[in-house]
Amino acid sequence: MKFRIKQVAISVTAVVVAAIGGVVACGPKPSLMQVETVKAEKGTISNEVTATGTIEAIKTVTVGTQVSGTIEAIYVDFNSVVKKGQLLAKIDETTLRAQVNQTAAQVASAKAEMVYQQANFDRVKALYDKQLVSKADFDQAQYGLSKADASYKMAESEHQRSLTNLSYASIYSPIDGVVLNRAVDEGQTVAASFNTPELFAIANDLTQMEVQADVDEADIGQVKLGQKVKFTVDAFPDDSFYGEVSEIWLKPTTTSNVVTYTVIISAPNPMLKLMPGMTANITIVTQQAENVVMVAAKALKFWPDDSLIAGNQNRSRLADTGNRRTLWQFDGFVFTPLEVKTGISDGSSVQIVEGMKEGDEVVVSAAAGTSSAKSSSSPFMPKPPSRNNKNKNAEPPRP
Repeated sequence: MKFRIKQVAISVTAVVVAAIGGVVACGPKPSLMQVETVKAEKGTISNEVTATGTIEAIKTVTVGTQVSGTIEAIYVDFNSVVKKGQLLAKIDETTLRAQVNQTAAQVASAKAEMVYQQANFDRVKALYDKQLVSKADFDQAQYGLSKADASYKMAESEHQRSLTNLSYASIYSPIDGVVLNRAVDEGQTVAASFNTPELFAIANDLTQMEVQADVDEADIGQVKLGQKVKFTVDAFPDDSFYGEVSEIWLKPTTTSNVVTYTVIISAPNPMLKLMPGMTANITIVTQQAENVVMVAAKALKFWPDDSLIAGNQNRSRLADTGNRRTLWQFDGFVFTPLEVKTGISDGSSVQIVEGMKEGDEVVVSAAAGTSSAKSSSSPFMPKPPSRNNKNKNAEPPRP
């Protein structure tokens, strides 16, 4: 009787273990696919063009001289703030005044000659009207008067020129601004020729500057008027300065077979930190979208094996051209396509115009994994009786 009860207990235990094993075997198998995903998030995305340039004043006027002579006095220095019409320097007037006196004497002589010829003409004309002199005498008197008149006008013109040259001895500022350069000293002789000698360089307003940037030909197509620009200078490495594109010069510059185009960037300089000649490292924002949904650009490159796609959809049935792209979601077993419309990209992230919202998760990579799980038994689970092949035919002990 005891033998039968034990045999029944063993049979019940075997049935329970078999049932549990069947449930485990028939249940869903865990996926061995190792999948990396990213979430869509909101932020700012932009495309940029980088270049270097030189900071310059918007308007710089070179002040020279139109007459030769010795610098007698200089009234301004480097960084002097000047007003339009302010006296900057004076050239020795000795020679110029002598020329004025000489031309004045020539004017007086020419005027006296003209007065004499006028009187002579009046006398001859009166006699000619009475037919007391010949026509030749009358023509000679008229010729003398005309020649004297021309000589008088020429003398006046020369005198006016000498007065103008005398006025050039005083050098005045043509604009309001700041003296950037003083190229002469008192006592120095300057000679006016075909190339006007530079005496001063004056910038009109240093609170408004410009950056002359050299943009590579590969990037110039993206640059447009009005685009925002951010730049830095070595003198203030922790500060950022801002401006916008105001001009794009069509004339190219070629240096060592590298073609660049000059882009002018207007930049305010209220604190006067920016100085002419500084080197600027600029970043031109060619495209920008703020507070938009974006996702990692590498998600666009992922495409699962066709056998793992839900609904057995293949590549040819899914849109993936232009700004219509296909992203993928993973539910633990199969990949499901997600068609989206993309916008601008900065290389690392891409804007999603439609098809996704913030927080949506998509796959960026996937690889087949390996299972390291081993069968294990619980000490609390009943075990089936072990059978020894050697004793399988042995009879059970008798009570």
